[in-house]
Amino acid sequence: MQREPHLSNAALMARRNAAVARGVGQAHEIFVSRAANAEVWDVEGRRYIDFAGGIAVLNTGHCHPEISAAVKAQVDLYSHTCFQVLAYEPYVELAERLNALAPGQFAKKSIFLSTGAEAVENAVKIARAHTRRPGVIAFNGGYHGRTMMTLGLTGKVAPYKLGFGPFPGEVFHALYPNALHGVSVDDALHSVELLFKNDIEPERVAAFILEPVQGEGGFYVAPNDFVEGLRALADRHGILIIADEVQTGAGRTGTWFASEQWPVAPDLITTAKSMAGGFPISGVVGRAEVMDAPAPGGLGGTYAGSPIGCAAALAVLKVFDDEQLLARSRALGERLTAGLRRIAAEVPAIGDVRGLGAMVAIELFEEGDTARPDAALTRRVVAEAARRGLILLSCGTYGNVIRVLVPLTASDLLVDEGLALLAASFAALR
Repeated sequence: MQREPHLSNAALMARRNAAVARGVGQAHEIFVSRAANAEVWDVEGRRYIDFAGGIAVLNTGHCHPEISAAVKAQVDLYSHTCFQVLAYEPYVELAERLNALAPGQFAKKSIFLSTGAEAVENAVKIARAHTRRPGVIAFNGGYHGRTMMTLGLTGKVAPYKLGFGPFPGEVFHALYPNALHGVSVDDALHSVELLFKNDIEPERVAAFILEPVQGEGGFYVAPNDFVEGLRALADRHGILIIADEVQTGAGRTGTWFASEQWPVAPDLITTAKSMAGGFPISGVVGRAEVMDAPAPGGLGGTYAGSPIGCAAALAVLKVFDDEQLLARSRALGERLTAGLRRIAAEVPAIGDVRGLGAMVAIELFEEGDTARPDAALTRRVVAEAARRGLILLSCGTYGNVIRVLVPLTASDLLVDEGLALLAASFAALR
């Protein structure tokens, strides 16, 4: 294929706008030419520090040499057979590894798929097959994917759900605890009880689904007492708990799964994003008797659990062990939190610094008033940071949260450089 020499970002944006559907968004008008660890270079040769990590996909950094080598070796052996036709050992080995890593003192099994949304869809299928119930309760602010079922579960309208309804039935939304915005744990648990009274009896609910740390919703951490209360309701009524760890998994929060830090274990866990260091694969891991509920042929997919994805995921696990990235995640989280709090001390608009492990965010408000989320300032800071060479992403129900998902492999020096660029961006906008 012929590519134009000396391309510019503007020229490529013009081609993109002419050729790519409008519904595919783009956070920055930047086209990458190469990347390494936590740095990227655009087609014009400009360097950026990557605090976005491909939306939590690059916990092991861009182009980690061990992961690249594992993928290249696998491609030379076989790239595809469809696991349901001709099986391969890497799939089985990866299942064994994830079964051992998942929390809970019970036997576990796994399946592998291609995307996070596909993992969530299959978790719902498995829960329904096991309980023989249709209902699913999700939570406000949660994000679970862009397919029709996962859009139904997602608790945020714009931009994900606009114009795409109607969505699948028997999906209900309860409050997610958020002390900053006035929703207590008791409020959230009471809202579940109200659903049981007003919308669906608990005997028809298959599962609760929640993120241990809401991703697109704003990096709000599920309090332990909320999870315990939800577990009590689930056990009382024979309901399963699905932990959606597509964004929190693969070591981002300081443990391989964030739900390892819960006081109780979920029944099913969905995972994707960073589990294969940038190569497409996702999975569902959970209680063996629950996972075995669907009949043979009920689960799978043509590309599900591809050999290349499995090889990459196994390499990621090795890198985590060799480079002690779980401990690094915890240390990095402390460094980020401390650095962001120093910035917050100089910026009244920053009303909160929060996170779990290295999944950290700041929330912006007009003059620090938590009743007035400042989405406009958030957009300006993200744009100014990119102009200075730092890639950031915003999120949140009100669009006023800046999240940090820098690769865990980034050096302290690079992280500090990124934090300095963020501080300078705020200072420039005063």
